[in-house]
Amino acid sequence: MSSNGFSYIIKNLKDLVPVLINSFLEFIPLVHAMESLEGKSFGCMISILHSIYLIVRSIAYGTDKDSESPSSQGGPDAAVWDVNISSTFLKKLFPRFPLNPVDHLSEKDCDRLFDLNMIVAKIFFELNEWTSLPPNLLETFLEFFENALLGKFCRATQSGKAVWEECLVQLLSFIPKFLSRGASSWTSRLLQAFTQTFRESKPGSLMKLACVSAIEDMLTPIESMLSIETSNPENLELQDALLAWIRELPLLLIQLGDKHPTCSQVVLRLQLRIGQCSLLNSSLVCMYDNTQYSLLDFYCTCQGGQICYGPFLRLPRESQELSLCSLYYFSYLDLPILKSIACCCLSADLDPYVLFRIIEVLHSAYRDGHIKIADYLSVFITLVLRFKVSPEIGSAGFKSDPLCQTLKSMTTVLCSYMAQMGDNSLVLQIVEKVVIDQIPQMPSLDNSCSLLRMLVTVDSKPTRLSEQSIIILGQHLSEYLMDAVQCIPEDGDEQGTPSIQLSTQHYYLLPCFFLFDRCHKLMNLVLKRMGSAITESSLSPISDKCTQHTRNCLDRVNAVTSVLFLMHKDAKLQPIMSLFKEDIDNVIHKVFSLKTSGRISTTIEERHEIQCAFERLKILTG
Repeated sequence: MSSNGFSYIIKNLKDLVPVLINSFLEFIPLVHAMESLEGKSFGCMISILHSIYLIVRSIAYGTDKDSESPSSQGGPDAAVWDVNISSTFLKKLFPRFPLNPVDHLSEKDCDRLFDLNMIVAKIFFELNEWTSLPPNLLETFLEFFENALLGKFCRATQSGKAVWEECLVQLLSFIPKFLSRGASSWTSRLLQAFTQTFRESKPGSLMKLACVSAIEDMLTPIESMLSIETSNPENLELQDALLAWIRELPLLLIQLGDKHPTCSQVVLRLQLRIGQCSLLNSSLVCMYDNTQYSLLDFYCTCQGGQICYGPFLRLPRESQELSLCSLYYFSYLDLPILKSIACCCLSADLDPYVLFRIIEVLHSAYRDGHIKIADYLSVFITLVLRFKVSPEIGSAGFKSDPLCQTLKSMTTVLCSYMAQMGDNSLVLQIVEKVVIDQIPQMPSLDNSCSLLRMLVTVDSKPTRLSEQSIIILGQHLSEYLMDAVQCIPEDGDEQGTPSIQLSTQHYYLLPCFFLFDRCHKLMNLVLKRMGSAITESSLSPISDKCTQHTRNCLDRVNAVTSVLFLMHKDAKLQPIMSLFKEDIDNVIHKVFSLKTSGRISTTIEERHEIQCAFERLKILTG
């Protein structure tokens, strides 16, 4: 825990090692002489090796602490002990490595000897971190390590594989350390063997997790080597190994699903780290960018019109955050991955926080040139068009439907980002036709409102909308306006107060009011269409359901009246409406004609309802 404490115990530690090694060597003849390695003897050998390893690790830790603290008194002793322990091991233990099992040993004893050899290898590699041990001895241990990675010591039985995995996991951390010392003739062989182990290990296993951690530790030394000499053959081998690992990550995430969240988080952290490294290393850019196509199944795919959500939606938020952050580091985000992410945003299971985080990350990627403007806007339109609110609510506001509130907030954010793009006329050219083509399809009230808000955001006064767009809007905005006032009645009831209703009505009507202010022709077309709507509703064929027919006609009259009354109350629209007094008079005339013509069968109450609408309309014309 302290440098002084280490300085004190090192004197005792250095005397223990020779004793422990001699005790271990006393067991070696028994390994070859006995038909079976007796359990207590094996346990004692394991304990001795573990004790030696702990001492070696303690010295390593103390030496690191000395280097961090110049005032420490343990440094000189550690340096002397470094030489002593290396010499002791070289003379007594390492020349006997590996401990080879003889033919008559059982499978269980073979596993035990493999366990012993792995601990000896751990001790060797730990010592090799302090000082360069003889090359011939290093060759022996590296060959053993390679064979262990390739599974040559692994028995085909389940228990044999478990022992092999448990032991090998402890050595994987030495590969990054070996690599950090620079490339050598063994670099390629070890990386190939490691890659095979990584590919063949089971998703979610301890081995797979250890491999992913080792890859993360190898990124820094590999990145350093690649930045020095890209034409070096050894560097090409490093690139091949790194490419093989990077390609495996998306498939691994899909295989893990949501069953191994801890392992998924480690993989996602590695993916993010690779993305961050790719910003500074051109060799990594292409490798990393190509993984986005393999990630489609991780987010969402659509096959035959059926949406299939991947593991992303079901992972913990921290893992989702790692995944989203990694998106930013793609040098470009292609349309397929953008569509996949957009589909995730439309899921009712996605936390609203994550939804807005996705939008934020995509905006950062667009702002830094990673997404084409047309693809970026396509995502916006997809979100506002296909985001579903609760069907039983119809309109938002009175019942505080959370999905509808989410759509409203999302539209506000998207419109804000659109306004930040700079050239509104260019943005309008991109989105105009797509948005206008959706209006006749009669999306829900909330989705239509969001589309109109986007259109208004990038339009100007006077309008830049094309003549064809104005005509299409003129044919369909009247229906939208009437639906809005019908879903949100003006008179108070148990669902909400008049002030809340007025605010909600204003939200849905405001985009149209902006359009009317910018284009008087559009207002004229909508007013004419409202007059026609009253006539068409009264001319519907009379059948046994004449009561419903009458109700529908009255609802249409009340809706037109409410829309005109709200338009008249708007300070900007009121003077514009005076320009179209003839069209308003036409609406009034049609309501009066409906009252007196007898085209619909009405009760006293219903006739009174028509009369009230007529009186309200007359106020508009004075």
